[in-house]
Amino acid sequence: MTTETAPHHRACAEIDLDAVRHNIRVLRAGIAPHVQLMAVVKADGYGHGALRCARAALAAGASWLGTATPHEALALRSAGIADVPVLCWLWAPGDPWDRGIQAGFDMSVSALWALDEVRAAARATGRTARIQLKADTGLGRNGCQPADWPRLVGEALDAQGDGLVEVTGLWSHLACADVPGHPLNATQVDVFRSMVEQAERAGVEPEVRHIANSAATLTLPEAHFDLVRTGVALYGLSPGPAIGTSARLGLRPAMSLKASMALVKRLPGGHGVSYGRHHVTEDETTVGLIPLGYADGIPRHASGRGPVLVGDDIRQVAGQVAMDQFMVDLGGDAPEPGSPAVLFGPGSRGEPTAQDWAEAAGTLVYDIVTRIGTRVPRVYANGGDEHPAP
Repeated sequence: MTTETAPHHRACAEIDLDAVRHNIRVLRAGIAPHVQLMAVVKADGYGHGALRCARAALAAGASWLGTATPHEALALRSAGIADVPVLCWLWAPGDPWDRGIQAGFDMSVSALWALDEVRAAARATGRTARIQLKADTGLGRNGCQPADWPRLVGEALDAQGDGLVEVTGLWSHLACADVPGHPLNATQVDVFRSMVEQAERAGVEPEVRHIANSAATLTLPEAHFDLVRTGVALYGLSPGPAIGTSARLGLRPAMSLKASMALVKRLPGGHGVSYGRHHVTEDETTVGLIPLGYADGIPRHASGRGPVLVGDDIRQVAGQVAMDQFMVDLGGDAPEPGSPAVLFGPGSRGEPTAQDWAEAAGTLVYDIVTRIGTRVPRVYANGGDEHPAP
């Protein structure tokens, strides 16, 4: 086992890079075998570590990387990932377009202000910018509305004619792909196809066209086009309960969140536990202190409900999750201080999963893994050969 940071006796998030490679192979071979695959490593690889997971994904056959912010993408280049296409899509006015051009990113453009900044940066650097035009096909978030699409396409083609940009891609994002059969899915694919055809008639010759996120990759083959963008599935997590469990999808969750019991003590019946006295012991019992709290990413909304494996038994959070710690009711058992507690993992050893915590907190599994904070060291297992496959 190798580590990005020294192993911590208090708590750690173990990241199984073999699981990441396995998930990429499953997605490529069995689910989207005829298209390119982008490994989305935004938000520090959904909390798993962007650089290590990017290398593992590339070794297993991913051909693109995706980030949200330009600074995430620049960090990959600084770490030595040099000859891999990277799409960076969440730009704001004043962002470092010039550095993106110099780093060879594909940069998403959704509006004329962004195209203006790209053109200015291309003139300043003396290099041609690679841009992908994003269409708003129904999500109503980033992307260009159909009514404004002809002008954006036309001005992008003018900039291409001037040698300032190269339009390398056309893309969009689905709003309801995690709900299979939702009517908006088919509508958005149709709108996207229409907007792509309109751009191509105008003269755009894209290298890639893409709209499929993890959910659409798994359930909507007509949305695969030339490339699929896999985020949460890369890390072995299902995009939503309606799509199925990780196990049913053939995916292996890569993160296990573990801690050591910092204190075990006996409390009498009628004793309050944690802030607000929301939990009161019915009878004499034992409680254990887990040295993780909401400052580490443990959702406060899971107070009284979050599951933890201690020994062979699933225990529940007792009372409120505090900033740095929470308690579990051990039901009279008395494990030694330092005994392991597993908050979540793949589920294959009887431990809770990240989905279990999402349901306890009333949130998404994405929220559970991305919120794990920097005080929790990432410990990497099965590093292996992480250089891109030829």
